[in-house]
Amino acid sequence: MPNGTPSLSPLRAVCVFCGSSVGSHPTYAESAHALGLELARRNIALVYGGGNVGLMGVVADAALGAGGRVLGVMPRHLVEREIAHRTLTELHVVDSMHSRKQMMADLADAFVLLPGGFGSWEEFCEVVTWSQLGLHRKPCGILDVLDYYRPLLEMMSRAVEHGFVRASHRDAIVVSRDPANLLMKLEDAPVSTETKWIARA
Repeated sequence: MPNGTPSLSPLRAVCVFCGSSVGSHPTYAESAHALGLELARRNIALVYGGGNVGLMGVVADAALGAGGRVLGVMPRHLVEREIAHRTLTELHVVDSMHSRKQMMADLADAFVLLPGGFGSWEEFCEVVTWSQLGLHRKPCGILDVLDYYRPLLEMMSRAVEHGFVRASHRDAIVVSRDPANLLMKLEDAPVSTETKWIARA
């Protein structure tokens, strides 16, 4: 069992997208570690890409060390490169990156983006798009460590201003700099029920 008194969170599992590097500032790893601890404390399982490197390894080790459940999903070709975490609660080995993303989405009740690169951004944007299309009704959030995602958030607002994103879809993405606060926001997040529009000229 996780250390401390577990909460009665409505979230059973949260999928975390994050970097396979730790980044250039120690605060990135510290925040990933804090999120792993908070997930375990709240008795929320961590769902992630299954790696033992970068922020992926940090958040997984923190959750495991605090007695939490950690579910990894990794394509076979990456497991064979020996970057899979070997002490997870469960490691699901799949055939492709597409299968990986689908299984992670199926296992989770919410999604969180930590600092990362192209892969992390792509995974998060895809689940946000699935929400737009009505393929799921699960909240999405960003842990904005050191204002790393300020440019992305500004781009989202610009997309609303220029008519490419609905305001309700932008507002449904919750943002915080603090892991505990972000999880609380996800529990009460306003998930948009509007589907993506298609403008026909």
